[in-house]
Amino acid sequence: MNIFIKAVKPENAPKALGPYSPATKLGDFVYLSGQIPLDPETGEVVGTTIEEQTHQVMKNIGAVLADMGLGYKHIMKTTIYIADLNDFDKLNEVYGSYLEEPYPARSCVQVARLPKDVKVEIECFVIDTLVYEQQYAAQQSGCSSCGGGCDGGCC
Repeated sequence: MNIFIKAVKPENAPKALGPYSPATKLGDFVYLSGQIPLDPETGEVVGTTIEEQTHQVMKNIGAVLADMGLGYKHIMKTTIYIADLNDFDKLNEVYGSYLEEPYPARSCVQVARLPKDVKVEIECFVIDTLVYEQQYAAQQSGCSSCGGGCDGGCC
């Protein structure tokens, strides 16, 4: 058992299909396992088109991130596995609608087959910058004497 690694198992995201965690966290580094378009409540595949499935995958990623207080802006790198590269443009349209610039780095590869025969799976590398964001906000508000740790006000 590694006391420095935390398994992230959010209630609002699909359960793991095998011996793995939906995400693991080590310090500021977060690794999200590949998300496929499963309904978190039923465990069933959502949608038959690349657009429907990509929306569900991005929602599942959002649920895992939200469980840690994070958002899509914290994603630094994604790897997308797609069953058919002919769906690349449609995937990009949906995927991009969840993100803002600067966009994460990314790789996209066509694979022979994905779990449950879905059309897309996306894994993410995330950096938890919440502490740094709070420190920055405190500095901007002029509360540098206490680092912003005074419930939003200066000591």
